[in-house]
Amino acid sequence: MSVYSDASNEDLSDELETLGWYHYDLSRHAAEALLLSNGADGSYLLRSSNDGPGCFALSVRAKDSVKHFHVTRRDNVYIFGFNEFPSLQDFISHFANQPLLGSDAGTLIVLKSPYPWHVEEPSIYESVRVHTAIQTGRTKDDLVPKAPSLGTKEGYLVKQGAIVKNWKQRWFTLHRYELKYFKEKMYEEPIRTLDLTSCSAVQFDYSQDKVNCFCLVFPERTFYVCAKTGVEADEWIRILQWKLSQIRKGR
Repeated sequence: MSVYSDASNEDLSDELETLGWYHYDLSRHAAEALLLSNGADGSYLLRSSNDGPGCFALSVRAKDSVKHFHVTRRDNVYIFGFNEFPSLQDFISHFANQPLLGSDAGTLIVLKSPYPWHVEEPSIYESVRVHTAIQTGRTKDDLVPKAPSLGTKEGYLVKQGAIVKNWKQRWFTLHRYELKYFKEKMYEEPIRTLDLTSCSAVQFDYSQDKVNCFCLVFPERTFYVCAKTGVEADEWIRILQWKLSQIRKGR
């Protein structure tokens, strides 16, 4: 018989359902991949632990690594080390001001921004599972370091020139916060690399004499590009806007 009553389990489920950053079945490796690819210093998420009912792991990004902390729920309180908290929100609020000790080396970690379980980036969890299954033959619930980085996209777009306002097809790749474009797909050196941390907006544009266009606004220039279809343009805009939202959260 479980030491947790039905009422206690129901209360727990109700509270977890209200959390936008509880990733119920996320593995340790997948949590690290998500936080390192798309999070920022201080990004955190909660996931279930394999230690049993009422056991969780708080995964937090600390610069270029991810630290994992055990959190236990017992008798309607959350236990972390020698501390007890009546709710997860109290726990987070406490450590937003009181840093966690992340390692024997004395790394201090402040909880800054939750990593939501639902993100606008399309199929992020499916990417984890598909790449794992194809490349390693392991179960789809795990992730290996060799899996491709999440939050990437590539494809041909037509771009307007800076001086001569003609339109040329270019191969675009998006990785982390860098948007590169090449003369052709087989070229190794990009024509230019755009740093999205300097980009202020990405949106549909209707000022050009072309359809399916959108623009990226930078301090020195606004870039105009067009996709073959409206669906493709919308996909580019959604993932680019999602990237910008992650950058702003990290500031």
